[in-house]
Amino acid sequence: MSDLKGLKVLVVEDDEVLRLSLCATLRDMGHHPAHAKNGAQGIDYIKENPNVDVVFLDVNMPVKDGIEALEEIKEINPRLVCFIITAYTNIQDAVRAIKHGAFDYIEKPLSREKISNALERSVTANALVEAIAHSAPQLNFAKDRSIIGNSSSIVQVFDIINKLSKVETPVLIRGESGTGKELVARAIHFNSHRKKGPFVAVNCAAIPENLIESELFGHEKGAFTGADKKKIGKFQFAEGGTLFLDEIGDISAAMQVKLLRVLQEKQVTTIGGNKEEATDVRIVSATNKNLEKAIADESFREDLFYRLNILPIVLPPLRDRREDIPALVDFMIEKFNNTHNRKMKKIEKDALAVLRTYSWPGNIRELENVIEHAFIIENSDIITTAALPGNLIDRQGASSSGGTPGDDVIFGKDTALNYPALKEKFEREFIIRALKAFGGKINQTAEHTKMTKVTLLRKLDKFKINPKEYSQPR
Repeated sequence: MSDLKGLKVLVVEDDEVLRLSLCATLRDMGHHPAHAKNGAQGIDYIKENPNVDVVFLDVNMPVKDGIEALEEIKEINPRLVCFIITAYTNIQDAVRAIKHGAFDYIEKPLSREKISNALERSVTANALVEAIAHSAPQLNFAKDRSIIGNSSSIVQVFDIINKLSKVETPVLIRGESGTGKELVARAIHFNSHRKKGPFVAVNCAAIPENLIESELFGHEKGAFTGADKKKIGKFQFAEGGTLFLDEIGDISAAMQVKLLRVLQEKQVTTIGGNKEEATDVRIVSATNKNLEKAIADESFREDLFYRLNILPIVLPPLRDRREDIPALVDFMIEKFNNTHNRKMKKIEKDALAVLRTYSWPGNIRELENVIEHAFIIENSDIITTAALPGNLIDRQGASSSGGTPGDDVIFGKDTALNYPALKEKFEREFIIRALKAFGGKINQTAEHTKMTKVTLLRKLDKFKINPKEYSQPR
């Protein structure tokens, strides 16, 4: 994200020129860097400054090297995001570091773009950890967490997570977007005996079909045009840990065959490689698609489905666990008080009633956006109805008047029953609500509404809708 600023970053690097250069780049990007010239100094700094957001660690350093420092830093703060700085020739050190808790590695020479991408990924990782309590049980690395939600549907999910944490079987997590599928995957990993190994997440839908095999299994130098160096695949990075395959329903038929073979044989082969290598990786996958329908359409292999679907987890949408909304809101108020340096006390009764009657197409992710929106708008120390986004208020008005939720928006008091006119009115309102739910982001809105990007852009132009008006304020 280009407007990402204000992170507290520690650079641990023995090369003074590189250390000061990286700090200068971070400062120029709007962050707050600190630096240490060896692992021992880095550890001391973390002990005295618990609010560090990100650490960049070189591997080869005097006094205490990067791997040793990494292990101690992760003991002090297991949730701290650490990146290993390495040369291409030391790529195996990077893989070893990831197995010891590094989030990822960055190859030298460093560039502003590499640093920016790393920081953006670190923010995503931190957000996931902070949100764990929304949809997952207490994790071993977060002993101060408690389960958020006591509805029967979510308690059942927690029970299944507990069972799956004790076994090694593949896992398939199913549910709508925004229900917390990756958070559940992390909960399974960090409550299992693999918790000291890496957790590696891959969004299968975001990787082009011609690249996903290389992304998962890696490739040898010269394996294909453009393969100018050896690439380590996600299976290698996840060795001894968990590989989370999100949106698995989007992988091609050819890739399904290869994945099925890995599940059966416990071996992988890099592209261009000539030997199979044993892999010790647990696969946890997720999808929001109807895989039974995909099997009937012959777009998803039935044998792969049964390999993955031994004990499935089906996450309930937020509209089916409305009794958990007050507890979720309380948690989010505490979170955003810390994030935005506020002292918000609570949410008023009428505002909470609005939240409990809304349909939540974006689920917990949308609820979090709504609460943060209210934090920015509200001037008092209590979240009022006036601070909530307009689409929630519109719906509440319809419900309280006795009509079907949303009827006032589509029909109005004096609208004739004209199908073409009402159809266009519905389409426009639907798109606006979706844009609000996904912060005005075109790609996410298209993906989650099952609308092609071309169709969405055409509708935006037709209805004169500016998606920037619905972007989430930061």
